[in-house]
Amino acid sequence: MNTSVLPIEILLVEDDPGDELMTREAFQDNKIRNTLHVARDGEEALDFLYRRGAHAEAPRPDLILLDLNLPKYDGRQVLEQIKQDPVLSLIPVVVLTTSSAEEDILRSYKLHANAYVTKPVDLDQFMAAVRQIDEFFLTVVRLPGRA
Repeated sequence: MNTSVLPIEILLVEDDPGDELMTREAFQDNKIRNTLHVARDGEEALDFLYRRGAHAEAPRPDLILLDLNLPKYDGRQVLEQIKQDPVLSLIPVVVLTTSSAEEDILRSYKLHANAYVTKPVDLDQFMAAVRQIDEFFLTVVRLPGRA
């Protein structure tokens, strides 16, 4: 693993407190120093990304982990908005959701998701999946603006 990599800003869009906690624990257990920001619904995610209201000082995320089943605006609507915006569209979006429905997978990729990961039910598998996503985007992928 490349240890000279700079930490990245990650926006987790997740309404389930349990999944948020597991994601945080996966980062902490893996000694990942990345900054994890959380939006608990689609509207808050868009406020964070467009730096509106309470999120006026929000950093631009380097990676977005997006649940599909969200209140206010669902993840599909958020993904569509992100990928239609010339600035936001450069941010990689990993759909991280409980849905394994083929229609959700296809629609997410049609909306230009960068990856689709079905959340494992088992705690250890969930944490391993989050670590693998993070390690991939931290050590393998070159992110825009991080050269």
